[in-house]
Amino acid sequence: MTADNPLAALIAEKGVLLADGATGTNLFAMGLESGDAPELWNTDAPEKITALHQGFVDAGSDIILTNSFGGTRHRLKLHHAQDRVFELNKAAAEIACKVAASAPRRVLVAGSVGPTGELLVPLGALTFDDAVAAFREQIAGLKAGGAEVIWIETMSAPEEMRAAAEAAVAEDMPYTCTVSFDTAGKSMMGLHPKNVAHVFDAVSDKPAAVGANCGVGASDILSSLLDMRAGAPDATIIVKGNCGIPEFQGENIVYSGTPDLMADYVR
Repeated sequence: MTADNPLAALIAEKGVLLADGATGTNLFAMGLESGDAPELWNTDAPEKITALHQGFVDAGSDIILTNSFGGTRHRLKLHHAQDRVFELNKAAAEIACKVAASAPRRVLVAGSVGPTGELLVPLGALTFDDAVAAFREQIAGLKAGGAEVIWIETMSAPEEMRAAAEAAVAEDMPYTCTVSFDTAGKSMMGLHPKNVAHVFDAVSDKPAAVGANCGVGASDILSSLLDMRAGAPDATIIVKGNCGIPEFQGENIVYSGTPDLMADYVR
């Protein structure tokens, strides 16, 4: 059964959708310490996550991503929370949905799914089936909390992208997928932007959108966009770029780009 695609209706209505961004930057500004698990705030400090989403909605976002980027058991085990996958992801989606429900316009809640942090066989110990199972566990929680689409993001390995996609399909959820192109125009595992859409050729349900996120700045992500469009002329494309390169200056994370420059590249 093909899952409904809520992105399509909103794109048909508005043409271009604005997503949120700079989640980590904002959470650090709220007091998150380097090395902490943001997902634990879904239960420990839900008012901060609510404020995060509200700020994005107030700034004009049509899409807000749940605070669940590291929500697989493989990432949560680093914080001894691997047995709380369903609970933390469900809470993440519930918080975002509550903010979206009170917005003055349609705001779509996307369930953020990041990499497991593990290497798949043969480079590492994680099997494809185990990766699918881990993603399914996370996606089940996001679905239970009300997420409307699964937002697979910051991927670099095609096999892990497929595993996350298979998990979304198995949970009957529409999904998108973005890759971080940060190594000479390719992903860390060698994927070229023009080939992103073809990663899912063997998956029964195709992604609602594919794209790029993070990376090394606006000019590079524009180049990725042009390559992705050439490789998949009919695809819906996501572009979520960094505002330049982040670096620590004292206690603060500062980016080499500026908001004005970012706006120019968006246009």
